[in-house]
Amino acid sequence: MVDLSKDMIVSGGENVYSTEVEAAVYTHPAVLEAAVIGIPHESWGEAVHAVVTLKPGKNATELEIIEHCKAQIAGYKCPKSVRFHDGELPKSGPGKILKRELRKAYWDGQERQIN
Repeated sequence: MVDLSKDMIVSGGENVYSTEVEAAVYTHPAVLEAAVIGIPHESWGEAVHAVVTLKPGKNATELEIIEHCKAQIAGYKCPKSVRFHDGELPKSGPGKILKRELRKAYWDGQERQIN
């Protein structure tokens, strides 16, 4: 198994493993931290979404991050949206990014839930 089942995104019937997408995002020279999550999408079930913190003094746009990923992985795996986060991403005691905290804002109030 490449990823935890809750970190697998099912978008339009395709399985997308967040670690594979994160690996592509991390190769962008401006990216300091990244987490890829599934967010609700009316037609696809979930859409691939990246939350990114940039390195100090670096800039990037949502389109640059998406196009950078398209050059490395299949289009259906690429983020459909990117949110830039100020400061560090939320982490557990051992330093693992807490994706459930990032997902919460998108899934609260939805009929269908994921952890």
